[in-house]
Amino acid sequence: MTTSFKVFIPTILFNVLLFGHCQIPCGIYSDAIQIIQIKEDLQTIEKSINMIKELSGKYDPQSHNQLSRWVIAKESHAENTQDIISQYFLTQRIRQNSKNYENALITLHQLLISVMKCKQSINVENVEKSLELLENFSKYYFDEHDLKHLKELENIN
Repeated sequence: MTTSFKVFIPTILFNVLLFGHCQIPCGIYSDAIQIIQIKEDLQTIEKSINMIKELSGKYDPQSHNQLSRWVIAKESHAENTQDIISQYFLTQRIRQNSKNYENALITLHQLLISVMKCKQSINVENVEKSLELLENFSKYYFDEHDLKHLKELENIN
């Protein structure tokens, strides 16, 4: 084997072990924290939209720089939300035999579309719709005890 190939194999294995944590059957999940992360991402998207609107009429280099950074932030947080929905909830957590399977599945799909619209536009209504859908999903997904725990965690932040 060449030296580069010997280095390549451990790098692949290390990356799989390092980044593949959530998709191995470890049993370590924090559903409430994922919901809180999505809410934080949506708040950042909303702030980004507002800053994009504010900076769009300015023509100085600093404003252009900040405008670009807010667009990137909006895109990044929308993608993070899509990843959490797809890779965490849809891939690992939603089960076909769960009580509200169809409602949770439909709501997550609607949320994915709504977040996509957040990426595509600067309409705050898309963020509001996304927050509403996330709230609906939480009601389908969590029981009363878990919803109470989620509210307690949100109040800590």
